[in-house]
Amino acid sequence: MNGVDHLAVVTGGSAGIGERLCRDLLELGYEVVSVARRAPDWSNDRLRVVKADLTDPLETQQAAEEIATSGGVTHFIHNAGIILPNLLEDAEPGDLLKLTQLHAGAALTFVKAFLPAMKTHGFGRIIFNSSRAAMGAPTRTAYSYSKAGLHGMARTWALELGPHGITVNVVAPGPVLTENFWGIIEKDSERQQKLADGLPVRRIGTVEDVARAILFFADPLNGYVTGQTLYVCGGASIGGVTL
Repeated sequence: MNGVDHLAVVTGGSAGIGERLCRDLLELGYEVVSVARRAPDWSNDRLRVVKADLTDPLETQQAAEEIATSGGVTHFIHNAGIILPNLLEDAEPGDLLKLTQLHAGAALTFVKAFLPAMKTHGFGRIIFNSSRAAMGAPTRTAYSYSKAGLHGMARTWALELGPHGITVNVVAPGPVLTENFWGIIEKDSERQQKLADGLPVRRIGTVEDVARAILFFADPLNGYVTGQTLYVCGGASIGGVTL
């Protein structure tokens, strides 16, 4: 994959999967913009940082306009996300609204800002980092709802944008060793090991596992794949009962 003349915007680029993506894209020669509430603790001459809280529609709009006016974005990778875990009894409508804005509303705002340049150049890559939890998971009322919505939105956009050389795809990770994961399951705990042992591959995923899948969809040569969801979950999406 050649990153010459490509500008990639990565939301949530300051840590975890987003940081890995920024570093990988830079190594491939891309210009990269990281959009997150905080700046990463490292720098690169081709990395630009835009600080914004994507749960705030106004901040999101301002960030999108700022980036769009500075150059033609070719890649948009919407990686930012939070979980808000709650059992049904404790879930609130406000949780749904907050994650709708972060996971779907922010994506819509950014893509609308970047779309004119993508259409002009007849090229674009739009990638959502979703979750296996879109298929359902305990304590994930708001999270599963909002991530599942991305899958339908991506398929719709793929239909609309395919004639313009713009692909839209989804990567749906299972459990991955990130701060989000350790915010729910204690690091290196017995519960973490039990979860790993229950997966067909017998390990928890890494940020590198997810980044590699996203980079596949980002590759300029992969223009014949669109509207797809790739589960990077160690087999967690397969299901089944052990007899």
